[in-house]
Amino acid sequence: MYRVLRRQYHSTKGVFGFKPKPREEFQLDKRLLEARAQQSNAYRWVEAYRNHAHRSAAINPVSFKKSSNDTNAAELQYSRYGLTANDTVNSYGIFNSKEHTTLSIEQLQELLEQVYCGTTGIELAFIENEHEREWLSENYEKLFHTPLETHDQKKIAELLLKSQAFDNFLATKFPTVKRYGGEGAESIMAFYRQLFICASERDLRNIVVGMPHRGKLNVLTTMFQTRPAKIFRKFKGLPEFPADAKAMCDIASHFHTSTDITVRGKTIHLNMLHNPSHLEAVNPVSMGKTRSKQLTLKDGPYDNEQPQVSKALNIQLHGDAAFAGQGINQECLMMADVPHFDVGGSIHMIVNNQVGFTTPGERGRGSRYSSDLAKSIMAPVIHVNGDDPEALSKVTRLAFDYQQKFGKDIFIDLNCFRRWGHNELDDPTFTNPLLYEVIHGRGSVPDLYAKKLVEAGVMTQDEVSGVVQKHMDFLNSELQNVNHYQPEKSYFEQQWSGLQQAGNEVTIWDTGVDYGLLGHIARTSVQYPSDFALHPHLKKHHVESRLKKVADATRIDWATAETMALGSLMYQGFNVRISGEDVGRGTFSQRHAMFVDQKTNEIFVPLNELKGGAGGKLELANSILSEEAVLGFEYGMAIDNPNNLIIWEAQFGDFFNGAQIIIDTFLVSGETKWMVCNGLVMLLPHGFDGAASEHSSCRMERFLQMTDSKEASPDGDDVNFQIINPSTPAQYFHALRRQMIRNFRKPLVVVAPKTLLRLSECVSTHGELAPGTFFQPVIGDSFVQDAKKVKRVILCSGKHYYNLNNERTTRNIGDVAIVRVESLCPFPVHEIREQLDKYSNAKEFVWSQEEHRNMGAWSFVQPRFENMCGRRIKYRGRYEGATVAVGVSSWHAKEAEQVIKTAFE
Repeated sequence: MYRVLRRQYHSTKGVFGFKPKPREEFQLDKRLLEARAQQSNAYRWVEAYRNHAHRSAAINPVSFKKSSNDTNAAELQYSRYGLTANDTVNSYGIFNSKEHTTLSIEQLQELLEQVYCGTTGIELAFIENEHEREWLSENYEKLFHTPLETHDQKKIAELLLKSQAFDNFLATKFPTVKRYGGEGAESIMAFYRQLFICASERDLRNIVVGMPHRGKLNVLTTMFQTRPAKIFRKFKGLPEFPADAKAMCDIASHFHTSTDITVRGKTIHLNMLHNPSHLEAVNPVSMGKTRSKQLTLKDGPYDNEQPQVSKALNIQLHGDAAFAGQGINQECLMMADVPHFDVGGSIHMIVNNQVGFTTPGERGRGSRYSSDLAKSIMAPVIHVNGDDPEALSKVTRLAFDYQQKFGKDIFIDLNCFRRWGHNELDDPTFTNPLLYEVIHGRGSVPDLYAKKLVEAGVMTQDEVSGVVQKHMDFLNSELQNVNHYQPEKSYFEQQWSGLQQAGNEVTIWDTGVDYGLLGHIARTSVQYPSDFALHPHLKKHHVESRLKKVADATRIDWATAETMALGSLMYQGFNVRISGEDVGRGTFSQRHAMFVDQKTNEIFVPLNELKGGAGGKLELANSILSEEAVLGFEYGMAIDNPNNLIIWEAQFGDFFNGAQIIIDTFLVSGETKWMVCNGLVMLLPHGFDGAASEHSSCRMERFLQMTDSKEASPDGDDVNFQIINPSTPAQYFHALRRQMIRNFRKPLVVVAPKTLLRLSECVSTHGELAPGTFFQPVIGDSFVQDAKKVKRVILCSGKHYYNLNNERTTRNIGDVAIVRVESLCPFPVHEIREQLDKYSNAKEFVWSQEEHRNMGAWSFVQPRFENMCGRRIKYRGRYEGATVAVGVSSWHAKEAEQVIKTAFE
C-alpha cells in the first residue's frame, strides 16, 4: 500500500480557510504488479520512454539547426533492457494500448514512438506520488486511442482561421499600431475551446484567467465576447470607458473581460484580468481572485465537506522567457499548496515563442525547458508542438482532468513561434536570422491545419474561404460602426453594485460602535476551549491583560483596538483576511489572533467563535516569505469582492519594496487605468528605533510621491491612494472600519507603529470608539492652556508626536502647540487651517519628522501647507541621507535627541 502523506499546517481539524485534505491511500492492483514482475525487462523499457522520451519528441515547429533532442537516446533502446527483436510483450500492466494484447517488440516500439516521441512529450520522472504517475501515464497513453471527431476538427479550424483573419485585418487597417498578435500561436484557441467544454461538463461556475499580451486581443474578440469595435475604437485613439468615468485608460493589450459565456447549455462566468506590461505580474492576482470566488461560493478550502472540490478554476498563461526569468513565478508556485493560498491547482500554459524579446531561448534560461521551474512543486509538464492543435486539445482535457482529480497545478508547454518581432513594428532578424529564415519560409498554423483537413476531406476549400470571409465581413462591420459604438460600463456591477467612485471632497463616516459590543468582541478574542493548552506567557500577558483593559475601558491598546475593529466588521457580516509573514501572532508578538495548543499544535482562532451578528469570518493567512506574489494575491482578492476586508502586513515597513511591481502597476494605478477599485490595506511598521538602515522606515515618501494628490488645491476622497500615520489605537480602529463602511473603495497605506504597540501613553478610551466618533484627519493639541500664548506650531505625524510631547512636558514649554497630521493623503487642508486659526499669535510653523530631510513627509507637506495654508513652514529633522538610518547606536541616540530639541529651537 502506498500512503500519500500531506504536510500538516499545525491543525488536523482545520481553521477557517483551511481544511486538511483526506489522507489518500493508493495501492496498485496485484495483477498489475505480477504482470510487471513477469515482464520486468519490457516494463523497464516502457518506463524509460515515460521518463526520457520527451527529449526525443518532435515538439519544435521551427527547428533551424541540428536538433538538440536525443533522437537516439540510449535509454530508449530495447536491447539495453535485455530485449530482442524476437520477443513479444503482453501489454496488460505494461502499456495502455487500446486493447490488451500481445505485441511484438517492433509493434510496441511503434506505439511508444507514436505516443511519447510524436508532437507531444510528457515529463513524469520527477513526480514522487505513485498514484499521480500511474494516472498520468495511463491517461496520457489513452489520448492517442481515438482521433478527434470531425465536428471538433472543424470547430478548431474555424477558431484558428478567425484568429489569423483578425491579425491580418489589424495589420491592414492599423499598420502602425502594436497589437502583439497571435501569429504562430493560434493553437491557443484550441486550448481555450477544450477548456470551456471541460468546465461545462463539470458544472464549473467561474474561470479566472491571467494572460499576458501575446494573442490576447485575438482571444478576447474571438472567444471571450469582446466586441472588436471596442478594440478598434482604442486603436483610433479614443477612450474605452464612458465619459463619466474618472479614468486615464490603458492600452488595448491590457484589456479585460468579465462576462457570462454559454457552453453546451451551461453558463460560466469568465474573468480575463487586466495585465500590466510587467510580465507575469498578473499571475498571483489571478490566483487571489480565484480564491475570492471560492470564498463567495463557500467551496474549495471554505467547504467543510469537500475541501478539494471547487467550482472556480484558475488559468495562467505565460511567456517562455518570462516564466523562466521572473522570480514571481517561483513565488506563485511556492504558494500553490500552502494553506490559505491554495486555489485547488492552476492550469498553466506556456506560450513558448522560443525567443524572449530578441533573446534566443537558450540564452534566456539555464535549463533545458522554459517550464523547468514547474518541477519544483512536482507539477506535471506536457510539451506540445504548436502545429498540432488537435494534440493540444487532447492534452488540455488531460490537464483539466488531472487538476480536478488531484487539485494540483499542471503545465502545458506549447512550443510555437512568433512570426513577427516582440511587436509587429520590430524586426527580429537583427538578432535571430536563422530562426526567422525558417519562420518566414513556412506556412501559418491555421493554413497548414486547414490544408490538412481539406486533404482529409473534413472541410472543403470553399468552407475554409467562407470562414475567413465571414469573419472579415464581421470585422469590417465592427470597424464601420466604431463611431456609433458607445463604451460599455463594466464596473460597479454584481457584487460591486451600490458602490461608486470616490468624490472630490473628503467625507466623514461614523465608524463608532457601542462599547457593549466591543467589549464582547474583545473578551471573545481571548477565550479558548477548556482543554486547550495555551502558552503560559500568553495567558498572563495577553489574555489576562486584555480582559483587564477591556474592563477598565480607558487604556485600550493598539492590538485590542484592532481586534475590536475586525470583530465589529465580522459582526456586521464582512469577512476579514490578514495576510503576511507571521501575521497570526504579529511580527512584534502583539496580535495573537490565533492560539496554538502547546501539546497538540492545534490552531484555534477565537474571533471565529464570535456569537451573534451576521457571521463574518477571520482568515489568518500566514504567508511564505514573499512580498510580490503575496501582495499580488491579496490585491486579486480585494478587487473581486468589496465585502471582504483584505489586509497585507509587511513584517517590517521597508519589506514592501519587494512588491514594488504590484504596487506600481496594480494598487496605485488600477482604478485610473482599468476602473478596478479595491480596498486593500497595507500595514507597514515604521519608526526610527536604532534598527539601522533596514527595518526603520516604510519609505512613506515613495507612497506619497505615487499619489495624485494636488499641491495647490484641496484633495478629495478620489485620490488614488490613501496614506495615514495614526498616533492612537482609536484612529487605527476607525481607519479599518472606514474601509468597509464607506460607499467606495480605496487602497490604504497605514504607516504602522512598532514602539507604540506597548507605549503606555498610546492608549484610547471607550469614548473615542463610541457611536458618533470617526477617523480624525488632524488631531489638535489638548495640552495647550492658553492658545493666545502660542508662538510656534509644530506639525508632525504618527509616533513622532510622543517624543515631541515628552520633550515639551519635560522642559515645561507653554508657548508651543503640537498638531498631529494623521492623514497625509488626502492632505487635510481644511482641518489644518482650523487648528492654525486657534493660534492667532503664532509666528513660526515647523514640520518635525524623525526621517531624513529627503525622506518622510516633508517634501510632500511643504508645498501643500504653504500653497493652501498661506504660511511658510520650516523643517526640523534629520539631514539629507543616502540610507534610511545610521548603523551606530551612539550616533542614532545623538541624532534622535537633536531632532527633538531643534523642533523647539
